[in-house]
Amino acid sequence: MSAEKIRRPAVAGMFYSGNPETLEREVAVFLESANPEPNVNEIYGLVAPHAGYMYSGGVSARAYRQIMDREYDVVAVISPSHHVYFEKVSVYNGDFYQTPLGMIPVDKELSLLLAEADPQIIYSSIGHEGQEHALEVQLPFLQHVLDDFRLIPIVMGNQSYENIIALADALSKVLSGQKALIVASSDLSHYHPYDVAVRMDSVVIGHINNFTEDNLYDDLASGVCEMCGGGPVIAMMKACRNLGADKSKVILYRNSGDVTDDRSQVVGYLAAMIYR
Repeated sequence: MSAEKIRRPAVAGMFYSGNPETLEREVAVFLESANPEPNVNEIYGLVAPHAGYMYSGGVSARAYRQIMDREYDVVAVISPSHHVYFEKVSVYNGDFYQTPLGMIPVDKELSLLLAEADPQIIYSSIGHEGQEHALEVQLPFLQHVLDDFRLIPIVMGNQSYENIIALADALSKVLSGQKALIVASSDLSHYHPYDVAVRMDSVVIGHINNFTEDNLYDDLASGVCEMCGGGPVIAMMKACRNLGADKSKVILYRNSGDVTDDRSQVVGYLAAMIYR
């Protein structure tokens, strides 16, 4: 019998605390100061940032607070790839993702079905190795707010429209009938002066609030706005719509200048939910 394949934490101690007790407390404090949104029937998807918790933990917490008293059997987390370029969408081919808070089992059955659904989706560890942080930083929040869940870890190499549609359709098919959540990991504009960042990020906010993800794709492609995880967010929005969501809402926006008071070059963050 082969040994279990475990994706070890790569950025514990950098992006968030590597000490389990400290990390648990850190996440709890962020969540305590976040409020739930009223009049929400069912939540299908979230957008959360992936910077270090000192910069974006409060924004992430606002997203994850919304699912605190809800139950999901499976969570698909879609992130961009920061360290390696590849043409397709990679679904992790291992057994567990690990954080200082413990092991999260990968839903191998659904992961395989996802990879089999479209040639653009591969069952692989590419994009999941090395220092990639965008997926990993979502997991301690999920571990804190959900009791037990299985994970489908997805990293997009090329965030082309073809890959977005392939992933959205595959997720819609595989997650139909499941108690499932889809999380898209993305930051917004990078390293612009504060006022420029706010202006660019407001374009993203408008498209998410209006549930107009194709317009968001067009504006990202033309450079009107920026998201490092635009592909994951758009794929998530499309899949959630197919699964029954009819509303999309940004519930918090901040940028690093709001945290550090350095407004010369900032990175934008938002929390959003896709729901009905």
